Amino acid sequence: MTNNTPRCFWTGDDPQMIAYHDHEWGDPVHEDRKLFEYLILDAFQAGLSWRTILHKRLNFRRAFDNWDAEKIANYSNADRARLLQDAGIIRNKLKINAAISNARCFLDVQQEFGSFDKYIWQFTNYQTMRNPVGVTRDSMPTSTPESDSMSKDMKKRGFKFVGTTICYAFMQAIGMVDDHVVGCFKFQGTSK
Repeated sequence: MTNNTPRCFWTGDDPQMIAYHDHEWGDPVHEDRKLFEYLILDAFQAGLSWRTILHKRLNFRRAFDNWDAEKIANYSNADRARLLQDAGIIRNKLKINAAISNARCFLDVQQEFGSFDKYIWQFTNYQTMRNPVGVTRDSMPTSTPESDSMSKDMKKRGFKFVGTTICYAFMQAIGMVDDHVVGCFKFQGTSK
């Protein structure tokens, strides 16, 4: 695809944003480690741009043991200190602590449901949701009843940085919601 290909407005002309849009965003994800990666990256995005997170993504992957939830759940104070000194990631103490706590919650969900995938996709009845009239730049939602429900349940389970807006961004990233705008080459039409 070229830069002249019609895409969602938010990609701009940033090659990493374009590649992410073209090859990941909105594509259904069912592999637990990948789901965990998006969950943690979306939490780190809170208050920041996705571009910032995307440009640090490889650093995050390295710093967080390639998203191995079992390792992260057992991080020590030395690991926390290491992460707080790592200029390649977002050095926010609350978000780092949340990532470690969320790894524990993630493992608990896997234990209860058999996989995180089985748990998380229940919020859209195990299918990708599409806006029945399509989405435009001005009509893209930041939350839905489904993201509200997901947020509420995840908070009850102890997850942190999982407000409804973060949950909705996560849902978009992993393809639970297809919000490619009308006119984008990945726009799938209006079926729900």
